[in-house]
Amino acid sequence: MNKETDNKKIIDFNRIAKLLWEKRKVFFKVWPIVFVISSVWIFSEPRYYSAEVSLAPESNDGSVSGGGLSSLASSFGLNIGGVGGHDAIYPLLYPELFQSTEFIVSLLDIRVKNEDGSIETDYYTYMRKFQKSNWIVKPFRLATKYIKNLFSEKKSSAASNASKGVNPFHMSEDDFMLCQSITDNIKCAHDKKTDVITITVKDQDPVICALLADSIRYRLQNFIIQYRTSKARLDVEYYQHLVDSSRVEYQKSADAYSKYCDSHKDILLQTSIQKRDELEADMEIKSNTYTAMQTQLQAMKAKVQERTPAFTTLKSATVPIKPAGPKRMLFVIGMLVLSTVCIAVWFITKNRNTLFYEKV
Repeated sequence: MNKETDNKKIIDFNRIAKLLWEKRKVFFKVWPIVFVISSVWIFSEPRYYSAEVSLAPESNDGSVSGGGLSSLASSFGLNIGGVGGHDAIYPLLYPELFQSTEFIVSLLDIRVKNEDGSIETDYYTYMRKFQKSNWIVKPFRLATKYIKNLFSEKKSSAASNASKGVNPFHMSEDDFMLCQSITDNIKCAHDKKTDVITITVKDQDPVICALLADSIRYRLQNFIIQYRTSKARLDVEYYQHLVDSSRVEYQKSADAYSKYCDSHKDILLQTSIQKRDELEADMEIKSNTYTAMQTQLQAMKAKVQERTPAFTTLKSATVPIKPAGPKRMLFVIGMLVLSTVCIAVWFITKNRNTLFYEKV
């Protein structure tokens, strides 16, 4: 009993090598077929380019001790800027912003243009009508889409009418798939040590790829500026309303005082003098209020400027010269290696009784 349990399977590599050498003609027949099929497939895939932009946002930590603590933490690969700061959206969350449907939809109106000017439209139309695809799978996609449309209900015009824009709350299936494709083409990475934001964009046209990278950088900066200054801008609007109201009140008081003085110019009655003094005092109060509101308004405008973050562009978008993919030679070599492994495993499995023996 113990003898049977102690038996171990031994692999005879010499037999495996001999078997594969005997079956070498099968490899010689399969390799050309795999080479041709993989070459036809990968060379039919449209090439794409990649553009990259790097920027460093202004730190929101105003305290000296906090800045030193953040610097010390960043040296160990940690980021505590979002814990003690006042921003709910800090650089660590910028990559999550690129997963937001609202942000992706906001990119669809970007104007794009290729080098020769044959394409000049918005990003939505460009992704809909000017994207190349593999001609091998294109007929199957069209057939699948046609069959799917036969059994699917007609989409509402409110959800599918492109002229009215894409509604991020209620999108059609085509618009949803389009947004998913854009999300796959746009990546945002955050370096926890340096807080550097890197935006990478992939596209089939090199010029449009660089234009998109620069436009997305601008959209991201604008989004962060709008967020950081939203409270201050609301304060500006509020105090602007108070300034306008106090100016109207002051004008009314000044007009009433002027009219009263003109109509009672030669009257020296004590009641007239008292009335004039009351109107003058009311005018001064309204004037002081108007001046105070103007001061507050200027302070709020200064606060907007103070809250507006600065961005340092470390790497600008440039038109890529060489395509980023697909790696055609690596793909063909990988398929040849994969086919070799699969055939070898099949032969080994089929002849496992002669290639494996038990050692007692």
